[in-house]
Amino acid sequence: MRHIRQQSTRRSALLGRGAVVATVPVAVAALLATAGPAAAGTTGASGAGDPYFKLAGNGGYHVSHYGLTLAYDTASRHLDGTAVLTARATESLTRFDLDFEGLKVTGLTVDQVKADFSRSGQELVVTPRHALRKGQEFRVTVTYSGTPGPVTDPDGSLDGWIPTDDGAFVAGEPQGAMTWFPANNHPRDKASYDFTITVPENRTAVANGVYLGKRTAHGKTTYRWRQSEPMAAYLATATVGKFKVEQYTTRDGIKVYNAVDPREATDTARVLKKLPSVLEWESKVFGPYPFRAAGAIVDHAPDVGYALETQTRPVYDSAPSTSTLVHESAHQWFGDSVSLTSWKDIWLNEGFATYAEWLYSEQHGGDSAQETFDDLYSRGASDDLWDFPPADPGSGANIFDTPVYARGAMALHELRTAVGDPTFYRILRAWVTEHRAGHGTTAQFESLAERESGKNLDKLFQTWLYSEGKPNKP
Repeated sequence: MRHIRQQSTRRSALLGRGAVVATVPVAVAALLATAGPAAAGTTGASGAGDPYFKLAGNGGYHVSHYGLTLAYDTASRHLDGTAVLTARATESLTRFDLDFEGLKVTGLTVDQVKADFSRSGQELVVTPRHALRKGQEFRVTVTYSGTPGPVTDPDGSLDGWIPTDDGAFVAGEPQGAMTWFPANNHPRDKASYDFTITVPENRTAVANGVYLGKRTAHGKTTYRWRQSEPMAAYLATATVGKFKVEQYTTRDGIKVYNAVDPREATDTARVLKKLPSVLEWESKVFGPYPFRAAGAIVDHAPDVGYALETQTRPVYDSAPSTSTLVHESAHQWFGDSVSLTSWKDIWLNEGFATYAEWLYSEQHGGDSAQETFDDLYSRGASDDLWDFPPADPGSGANIFDTPVYARGAMALHELRTAVGDPTFYRILRAWVTEHRAGHGTTAQFESLAERESGKNLDKLFQTWLYSEGKPNKP
């Protein structure tokens, strides 16, 4: 997930802490048959079954595409939105939920027919006029308005729509997507996105994917973005502010769009110049870059305290360091392309991105991964590094703490030591290739590592991923 540059209760591996058209193959909603009466279906679950965030996501349907049309007034902080969700029922449904909190719903239709709805905490409960049949594709349109704000996570930090002095810093991990659009808000449910965002003409609105252009009229500018590859809702952004914009295409054909708050421009310039070389290096180590677009959003948001790997275009609360750039860029493979099945497995995101920092340092004149490992291992048994095993954080309050990042990376280093460099790098590349644009679990990674190495690695994984306390010296 997010990466912090200073010690906090959040994260940092070493410091104790990205319009449906022909190019997007998204089907248009249509009734496949006349639906039966309400009693013919079932009620979709109000959560996806995640042990840490029990109401996150929803059952009974899969969203394939979000069309989000937003208008944000930075002076009043008022947001008007229309969200069009193209989905398919995975069971017969008389009712289903969307995750949506705070903003007022002013209209809701299912396949252009007005539907009943009610609110229950973060759940927007939808009862369509006709039951949905299993396998049926349908379209939900929600109009809404209000003053969006963040949610407070179990560890006390904020995520979602976070107002700034010139706009909004929008970072949704793990819960915050529901603060600005209705969604099936769990990493298990990934979709393509189109964004149309209107802001005052002296502001820039930056979202995920490929920049499609802008138009200005009557003192307002509308920006359009398209994220074609599947994306979890928490990785969506619509960050707004006063930004200096830079665009170019890398020699690998990746379209780069950087937006930097002028207050952060001087400190950012040197680091962002490295982005093409960082992506090129990571592509050599992990496999081809998984998206069509890349870039960075560097905001001036001193109250946020973290950066986030929003898909294709990470958002930084201030000028990033090179290690933070490497970390968030590595997440495009580990976390964005290959997504979580459960938040309990978040070490698959953070441990891998942290180890990418170690590898980059090792191959660019800094400390070796072994030196970094040894430095961490020298910490006493009471250090917070050993508070819990990385593959079993215990609660949502712990998923961004030191063990997930640093001890997760240590587990990967132990794997590298056990199987040797050629096999280790083959494992990493196989992981992102076999699960590209999909999902993965810790058990699947363990199985892949044993398959590629031909070794029984049960003891290694048990020690470094699941065991309490400081492991015995390797």
